Amino acid sequence: MTDPRIERARQAVALVFAVNGIAFASWASRGPAVRDSLDLTSGGFGLLLIAFSVGSLTALPLSGAIVARWGPARTVVGGSLVVTAGLALAAVAIAAGSPWLTAAGLALVGLGISSWDVAMNVEGADVERRLGRSLMPRLHAAFSLGSVVGAGLGAGSAYFDVSVTAQLLVTAAVAFALAAYGTTSFVPVHVKALLTGSGSAGSVLQAWKEPRTLLLGLMVLAFALSEGIANDWLAIAMVDGYDAGEALGAATFGAFVATMTLARLVGGRALERWGRPLVLRTTAVIGAAGVLLVVLGPSAPWAVAGAVLWGLGTSLGFPVGMSAAADDERRAAVRVSVVSSIGYTAFLAGPPLIGFFADEAGILTALVVVPAALALGFVATRAARPLPVGSTSVAPVAVFGGVHRGHVPTPPEVPDVQQRDQHPVAGDPDEH
Repeated sequence: MTDPRIERARQAVALVFAVNGIAFASWASRGPAVRDSLDLTSGGFGLLLIAFSVGSLTALPLSGAIVARWGPARTVVGGSLVVTAGLALAAVAIAAGSPWLTAAGLALVGLGISSWDVAMNVEGADVERRLGRSLMPRLHAAFSLGSVVGAGLGAGSAYFDVSVTAQLLVTAAVAFALAAYGTTSFVPVHVKALLTGSGSAGSVLQAWKEPRTLLLGLMVLAFALSEGIANDWLAIAMVDGYDAGEALGAATFGAFVATMTLARLVGGRALERWGRPLVLRTTAVIGAAGVLLVVLGPSAPWAVAGAVLWGLGTSLGFPVGMSAAADDERRAAVRVSVVSSIGYTAFLAGPPLIGFFADEAGILTALVVVPAALALGFVATRAARPLPVGSTSVAPVAVFGGVHRGHVPTPPEVPDVQQRDQHPVAGDPDEH
């Protein structure tokens, strides 16, 4: 029978994933309005989006050590506070018509969301090990579900002429409150356990030299590029490429995210039955086909159908990459941070790349970058094979790829309440 504290932790980390998605999609779904408010070209909007990536890439290389030092709970609270400040600054800057201040706000959002991202993935992997069954795809489904909610809020705000500024300000306040509340039920474990494997500079540098970790990062980069381009450009592609209204553009993005959410909810069973590499290769092919349908479709309904396939194809690459990086629990924090750092370069390269191509050849033609990225991801999926039973510190998550399904180690015992460290959030029991 599952320990009630582990079940509460599962629900809490799912909430934190969902809130992360809401915060991001509330911005992403209003891309056309932001571009028009700041009077930017597609290329200029692509440059604006670099600010988010610069913030993310500044923090990500250090996030593993930060999580190991502070624990996932404190890192999520700190990261969500920075995200809130960034969204608020961007909201005010958009109202003032200032691209530079908007870029500063997005840089703060990227800075906070990167540490938040690594922390919630480390916490999710820990809960997954304790449960002894696949959980990460469902947690990323919670992120996607939050993105559906955020996209819905964006579409509704656009339909009812609610300003981007008002929407982002409300979202920022709610996101911080919910994220802070969620961390109060994170699983209580010792900080020392993570510091032993992930806290030193040598440990971080060693992870950057591991072939499997780097190949996992390349795989995540490919799928993240596909997802990130959809986040930033799908709504604009509908508006500019098919003369659709802003509400339909936001709704199409919502369809993409809804399909991605559903695929992540049921993806765990497919992974357990057929293994990580086969499932990921299949989704990569489906995703490429969907993007080509968006690019070549004769009308908007065809493009919406393509967006659905695109969401299905993009769904599992990122969560499975995080899960595979955390196969060895003693090195989970630092390896997740390395894989995330590589993957997030997609968010640095993607926005300007598509923006520049769009200025030269049109937004739909520019999207052909995505099938090329998914082809790279297809090749790199071999790195997602589970670590063999008997490897150093093999965690239960390592068996979820469908190779060693008969071996599920006993989840570790949860420390007593007296062993918990103090937290900045009242009642927060977690410290990794």
